[in-house]
Amino acid sequence: MIRRLLLALAGAALLAGCGEPARDWPDPKPALWEVTGPEGQQGWLFGTIHTLPADARWRTPALDKALGASGTLLVEVADLDDTARAAGVFARLSRSEGLPVLSERVEPKDRPALARFLDRANVDDDDFSDMETWGAALVISNRARPTREEQSVDKQLIAAAPSVVGLETYELQFGAFDTLPPAEQADLLIALSQDVTGQDKRIEEWLTGDLAGLERDSAAILGDPELRLALQVYRNKRWTPTIASMIADGKKPFVAVGTAHLFGEDSVPSLLEAAGYKVTRIQ
Repeated sequence: MIRRLLLALAGAALLAGCGEPARDWPDPKPALWEVTGPEGQQGWLFGTIHTLPADARWRTPALDKALGASGTLLVEVADLDDTARAAGVFARLSRSEGLPVLSERVEPKDRPALARFLDRANVDDDDFSDMETWGAALVISNRARPTREEQSVDKQLIAAAPSVVGLETYELQFGAFDTLPPAEQADLLIALSQDVTGQDKRIEEWLTGDLAGLERDSAAILGDPELRLALQVYRNKRWTPTIASMIADGKKPFVAVGTAHLFGEDSVPSLLEAAGYKVTRIQ
């Protein structure tokens, strides 16, 4: 979710990096599930990573077969190319004048980590006096990441799909952050400050379908109960009735959402199973 929103704000599906050398990535087998309804209706769940290095392969025969059999693509946000809208919603929701510098919004014990985060992003403590903490967290996280040429999994799926439905809007996505209490926004900022390294490890885990590894890596953010409820659980519960209804109606949806929504307690697969659907991992 977070990385895809930042791509929308950056206004590009391909980010020109600083020339990191190409490397060998593992053969792809990203996590994919088939969902079967009470009367044999079909659907699929695919956990996306949103962006990958440009030289990483992610398509597989099993994935292509599921896409070919599906009728409608369901994604988190359908209009990913409308970067002006994304930026406008972000600016409107994240702006708040007269705020203290960022270091005064976090606990004293967290200030050294924040200082290192700001340094990696080449920004200053007082650059965000008119931006709420959650917005600053997203901007700094994007600027602090190692840069290289990337591809957008979501945009490639959307471009190839004959029919696309969004499960939510930019207002809902950014709103999930905007409604966080100040203390939770500070927790998000510090969690992201600890989540910049290890990017290649997460890419390898996604490519190989290592859900246990991805779940461990998400603990910095989703290990916080309030952040997990706001960014994962509430959204899963809002999406699942739509997904179930489309499967029941025979629309054969291919659901492509962030992989974090597809593992753990209160995941989309768990909620579908509780609603009477059979969910089988096929890759």
